[in-house]
Amino acid sequence: MMEINVQTQFCGIIGNPVEHSLSPAIHNASFRKLGLNYVYLAWKVESIGDAIRGLRALGNFRGASVTIPHKVSAVPFLDEVEQTARQIGAVNTIVSEQRRLIGFNTDATGALRALREGGATLTGQRIVMLGSGGAARAIAFALAAESKAETLTLLGVDDKERVALARDLRANTSIAVEEYSLDERALGRTVPDAQVLIHCTPVGMSPRADATCVPASLLHTGLTVMDVVYNPRETQLLKEARRSGCKTISGIEMFLNQAVAQFELWTNRSAPVDVMRAVLESHFQ
Repeated sequence: MMEINVQTQFCGIIGNPVEHSLSPAIHNASFRKLGLNYVYLAWKVESIGDAIRGLRALGNFRGASVTIPHKVSAVPFLDEVEQTARQIGAVNTIVSEQRRLIGFNTDATGALRALREGGATLTGQRIVMLGSGGAARAIAFALAAESKAETLTLLGVDDKERVALARDLRANTSIAVEEYSLDERALGRTVPDAQVLIHCTPVGMSPRADATCVPASLLHTGLTVMDVVYNPRETQLLKEARRSGCKTISGIEMFLNQAVAQFELWTNRSAPVDVMRAVLESHFQ
């Protein structure tokens, strides 16, 4: 364990809740592996503006992960937002460069890589996305930019958030977008005809691991289901999807991909991906 001293650079995760997060474990293990004088902490934050103003004042602050519910609301408090993240309208990563705070979004590329490596066909498919927050925005724009999906159907609880995401996608991409309130009627109308289902809400996250948005009766063979929730590794949705003959993709894959990109932004070093995956695997054994 490297000694923490006055030169130690610090990073952390900003969110609420953060108790479930595995980010401290994987990033601290990676810092140790490369002998870097860094430490990664977890910060439960209610007021995102106050938190960012406080971090800005601290000289050894190097960067942060941003998670639910702050991915969108963090943006106005930053000095600069990288182009992809600006289009998405959400950040999951902050990098401090000479006291300037720059926002990035590594969720988008992380999710696409997870989908493709998990065997999902995206081009020409009907995709249903549950949720319309920061992670959903990132994945939706990534799909619109690269997948050539036939349609993307957004089902979200927050009407204002969902409508805004649909509007932004229509204004900035060529993907065909539908949006409905997330309820059993909309699920029943859209999921049976979908080829890909992407879950982007906190439902099913530990400690409420038995919860799911989707009635099992709607799941069908020919459907690929990805859940961005990674703790537990196999959510209730993924359990029921597997039993129904669906192809399933764990949130661990997206989580790992986006964390690798974050680590490299903060340290300017190649991430020890094998160490990160080993830490994740050991947690779920």
